[in-house]
Amino acid sequence: MVKLEVKKLKPGMVVEKPIVTKRGQTIAKVGTVLDSKLIARLNFYKITEVTVDSAVVGEGPKTTEQEEVKEAPKPEPVEEPKEEPPAPPKKEATPKIRESMSYTSKLQSDKEFQDFQISYSANMATLEDTFDTIIFGDGNISETELIKKAESMFASKTSIQLFDLLHCMKSIDDSVYAHSINVALISRAIGKWLKLPREELDELTIAGLLHDIGKAEIPDEILNKTEKLTDEEFELIKSHALRGSKLLKKAGFNSDIQFAALQHHERSDGSGYPRGLEEDEISDFASIIAIADVYDAMTSARSYRKPKCAFQVIAAFEDEGLQKFNTKYILTFLERIANAYQNSMVILSDGRRGKVVYINKNKLSRPIVQVDDDEMIDLSRESGLTITSVM
Repeated sequence: MVKLEVKKLKPGMVVEKPIVTKRGQTIAKVGTVLDSKLIARLNFYKITEVTVDSAVVGEGPKTTEQEEVKEAPKPEPVEEPKEEPPAPPKKEATPKIRESMSYTSKLQSDKEFQDFQISYSANMATLEDTFDTIIFGDGNISETELIKKAESMFASKTSIQLFDLLHCMKSIDDSVYAHSINVALISRAIGKWLKLPREELDELTIAGLLHDIGKAEIPDEILNKTEKLTDEEFELIKSHALRGSKLLKKAGFNSDIQFAALQHHERSDGSGYPRGLEEDEISDFASIIAIADVYDAMTSARSYRKPKCAFQVIAAFEDEGLQKFNTKYILTFLERIANAYQNSMVILSDGRRGKVVYINKNKLSRPIVQVDDDEMIDLSRESGLTITSVM
């Protein structure tokens, strides 16, 4: 193994010692293969050196230790003859469907995504510093600076661009900070759809960024536990709402931002926590953030399941969630999300690929889809067929 400065790291190197932030948060485990995104994030966390496997340092700058490692000459690649299998008889897919199949991979290689990725990492570092300042009370919080940075990720993007960019960032493993940024941006999108004035949009964005700050007082081993939580552990996690509200009050944030932290797990039917409030008792910011919070959680990967696509989340809300959230906000959100994916490429539960051509207003999770052979499938009439992925 060899210790290298961050500026000398190259994609493909393998981490030999865990990379840990100043607050003890592990952002890369032993065996992690570095990529350009992770290397960029290390600078934002003020990490200066990383220990990597000297055997796979490659052509990076060599230290004395590395010079002892000799690479065997690489043989010239031999191109194997490829046997072309006979093409199965089927109708040619329409050009539009074929061209759209690599949309996600194209987006990830696009400069706009790369700029968003850098801004996203910078915002995570800023948010971590903000959490520290609030918790330890050792500095001043610039709400203007928080808004300015968050807004830079939102500026000049349509709804589907924003949600697509966030979807492509789902590999980020800093759950509290990444989740908080996602919730802030999704909440701001909802606020725009509701035509909130600029001042309220800014406060809503700050509330989204800080809604989970109480989790900073919960041990990581409990927050990240993959096994079933004990009753005591679950109660401790639930306490983050009250803890966060107290931290924000002490730091001088206004009551709307405090209530967002306190009430974002309350539900309109009285089934939430910490106080079992009902719809008219829950603040507007908390009601909006609750929706963004659940949407981001469901579209993120968990140890026990894969991330759900937008239409699967809409279906979950339709099946069991409408009564739990503010009626006005949830209906606006679901309709906007569904319509944002009009004309998008999707994969159906039977493996076929197609294009969303019409949103059914009475069943938003079950649009009409045009599949590769030009057949139109109305999913609202096909109980056994669903959308499992948006491409």
